[in-house]
Amino acid sequence: MALIAMWAHPRAVSTAFLRMMIARGDVTVVHEPLVTLVDTGRVELPAADGGTVTVTSPDEVTAHLLELGRDRPVFVKDTLEYRYAHLFDAPERIADVTHTFLVRHPARTISSHYAIKPTVACHEIGYEHQWELFELVRATAHRPPVVLSAEALLGDPSRAVAAWCAAVDLPYRPEALTWAPGDRTEWARTRVWHLDVERTSGFQPVAKDFPTTVANNATLRAYYDHHHPFYQRLIQHAIPVEEPS
Repeated sequence: MALIAMWAHPRAVSTAFLRMMIARGDVTVVHEPLVTLVDTGRVELPAADGGTVTVTSPDEVTAHLLELGRDRPVFVKDTLEYRYAHLFDAPERIADVTHTFLVRHPARTISSHYAIKPTVACHEIGYEHQWELFELVRATAHRPPVVLSAEALLGDPSRAVAAWCAAVDLPYRPEALTWAPGDRTEWARTRVWHLDVERTSGFQPVAKDFPTTVANNATLRAYYDHHHPFYQRLIQHAIPVEEPS
């Protein structure tokens, strides 16, 4: 079996991707355990018997998810507003994980992030952390990292998801591209960040204008100038999106 990780910067449509993985029904899905651990000091994870276990350290998170993946494929999504030092301190512990990265152009993500959290700091935008982790994985993991463009995902969901599934050795399930709108217990703690996906039934761009953007705010422009080079490096590695077979 397998543990598949999706590492995303905030506002990358990663929760919609997680919602699609839930709709598959054949994968155990875990929502942002490391973010939760940093924010609260503890995180509940699914157990093999259908219950949950509570862990209080990042190494426990990794060990439990790897063990869980022995019985059934596990998909875990986390965001990189934080730099998770334990990953860099012992990369051999995540060498067997299939690491994937979801990347969206920073102009819109920064404006969207600011709209929810006006106190956002530059490091929380996440692309620099994402690139550092990508390079770590490329150097130490047993499988090469997989990069998926969020624009490709929104522009042609069937082809993008099929390409991602092929890259991580999961069967492509087109029926999972649609789901019932609504709240989910998986993201109850951070619901304010996921209101857009609650209203959707599939991958689709959200029509929304932001009053404060990288074009009219000097601070956000500085964030953009810092993170855009990391985005450019990551997107060069995006998997090609082709017609699903």
